Amino acid sequence: MDFQHVTVLLKETVEHLDIKPEGIYVDGTLGGAGHAAEVCGKLNKNGLFIGIDQDTTALAVSKERLAKYPVRQLFVHKNFSEIKEILNDLDVAGIDGMIMDLGVSSHQLDEASRGFSYMQDAPLDMRMNPNKSFTAEDLVNEYDEEMLTKIIRDYGEEKWAKRISSFIVEDRKRKQIKTTGELVEIIKKAVPAAARREGPHPAKRTFQAIRIEVNQELEILENTIRDIAKSLNKGGRICVITFHSLEDRIIKNIFKELSTACKCPPEYPICMCGGKAELKVITKKPILPSEEEVELNPRSRSAKLRVAEKV
Repeated sequence: MDFQHVTVLLKETVEHLDIKPEGIYVDGTLGGAGHAAEVCGKLNKNGLFIGIDQDTTALAVSKERLAKYPVRQLFVHKNFSEIKEILNDLDVAGIDGMIMDLGVSSHQLDEASRGFSYMQDAPLDMRMNPNKSFTAEDLVNEYDEEMLTKIIRDYGEEKWAKRISSFIVEDRKRKQIKTTGELVEIIKKAVPAAARREGPHPAKRTFQAIRIEVNQELEILENTIRDIAKSLNKGGRICVITFHSLEDRIIKNIFKELSTACKCPPEYPICMCGGKAELKVITKKPILPSEEEVELNPRSRSAKLRVAEKV
């Protein structure tokens, strides 16, 4: 099965995971098994690798690609936000590390029928888990103008959000918007010509926003990090790769919160809560891809890796 995915920040992520050969490691976004292959290559027969993905194609391909490694492997068709239940079901008390590579995979972007890409005409889908019923077509045709504006502005950081949502609402009065191509044309009409000439593709930010909302990507993030922190064994690490500022800000803030011992109000002269830090932040600043990596894989340009360790 052809499943092309260029793994981002591969060496840096696996190095920072600080792998113990007999440890238990989880990849919460298995994809094409790029990170996973490196992890499995460092584990011995007593180690355990758990691969999670909500995309059945990714799971099938990864299973095949990782078969050559003599380490115990378990594959789970779920969302990484269910990590607590997953470990519980597998009877795993604690893990030594977890990777999360957020956002959409190269394969999902390149497979036109999935509807993630504004460069190819396809049904408006954008579901990372094809078993879920809610699609980008539902969102574009059912959300009211105010809700559309909020999503495109907040999740896409798009300054023409209000104009784009008003054009979408006007257009769908005539007929249902069904394809990525139709949506791109509406966005192009909405964004003024001068703005279209500069910066990225005019539909890039709106497509990102719709994808995030369809898959509830940001809502689940904060609680997931808390659950992972609780699941880590002492010295275990969490490595998170983000691709836009909203995700990165959430990871940065939650790492900061979980690495702060005292939760007392600032006006208290001494600590009264007796709080303990759960994590130690390993990366004071995020790790960015090298110039060489960006040249080889332009999609890696916006990637940021943050790492924290269980104390």
